[in-house]
Amino acid sequence: MNENAPDVRVDPPRTVVVEGSAAAFRQSVRVGRHEIVGDEPLAAGGSDAGPTPYDLLLAALGTCTSMTVGLYARRKRWPLESVRVRLRHGRAHAADCADCEKPGAMVERIDVEIELAGALEPAQRARLLEIAGRCPVYRTLTSRIEIHETLAEARETA
Repeated sequence: MNENAPDVRVDPPRTVVVEGSAAAFRQSVRVGRHEIVGDEPLAAGGSDAGPTPYDLLLAALGTCTSMTVGLYARRKRWPLESVRVRLRHGRAHAADCADCEKPGAMVERIDVEIELAGALEPAQRARLLEIAGRCPVYRTLTSRIEIHETLAEARETA
């Protein structure tokens, strides 16, 4: 075993639990021992107590991108000091979309800007940009996704 290699342990998948009142947008999100709040802005009828669902989606992609780029640079022993990922989500008209069936169709679009700090060579920067597009969340978002929903019985609340 390489003594200089980072100790990377793969944890089993965790269940994300989201709960909230039907009377409001605010949601409690629990992942293991971590808890965050999801909400909508005031203008959309929420209380702005936390990020929106799309903000959380972008956060997942940005976090995975930054971690993947950092891990790759560490393994290569490249002089990457930090990574900053800025993301925006929007919908664009699908005028150039070959698969769009309806006129005026929209395509979901995420713009990702990656800032790499450190004395990297141009070829290293280009490679890190390529690696960014290989992070697991990116691959999930750009693959065919199947979501299977089931209805569970409501638990009694005390």
